[in-house]
Amino acid sequence: MIQCCARAYEGRTRIGPSLIPSQSPSHVKPLSPDERVVVAEVIRTRRTIHTFLPEPPPEAIIHRALEQARWAPNHKLTEPWRFYLVGPETAEALARLNAEIVTERKGEQAGRNKLARWRTMPGWLVITCRRSSDPLREREDYAACCCAAQNLMLALWSEGVGTKWSTGPATRDPRFQEIMGIDPEEEMVVGLFWYGYPAEQPEKPRRSVDEVLRRLP
Repeated sequence: MIQCCARAYEGRTRIGPSLIPSQSPSHVKPLSPDERVVVAEVIRTRRTIHTFLPEPPPEAIIHRALEQARWAPNHKLTEPWRFYLVGPETAEALARLNAEIVTERKGEQAGRNKLARWRTMPGWLVITCRRSSDPLREREDYAACCCAAQNLMLALWSEGVGTKWSTGPATRDPRFQEIMGIDPEEEMVVGLFWYGYPAEQPEKPRRSVDEVLRRLP
């Protein structure tokens, strides 16, 4: 348990759960070591989940995650993200659309298999981005929506809920937007997000920082 008391320690003052340098120029209160461990654990352990348990999470969890998602950075405070919670009827229509696309490409058996798989997804959410007549603004807004998506997935993961972010062919098909009631002139699809309690947690390695970091003079 984090002790919330004030005490002097090596030139720092204990205020609430955080250690703040007594002469710190920052207006941001840093997290305590214990709190930083929790944040790092959520970031490092989050994984794309491919298999979910059938029971959907309570909608209250999704609303809490969306509340945190919208605090993503966005240039000029455009807040370009739009969120769509997908109900059973719409989910079935999207699953059938995808099965049709797969059938056309890979045959009837592949289409039936894909339809069966999509029907197992317990929770559905779509994120879109507002379009802009300025190509640079639209690119920045899309990046902001991706940040919002990461916030969403981390917030859900912190409550034991996994996600899978899909940008497959179905999400790029004009019929997808028709089913969703999205005006393609006004919004573009960032992704289809399935969510639910993980049936398994895959382990995926990452490259070391030294492999992807360049230090410049």
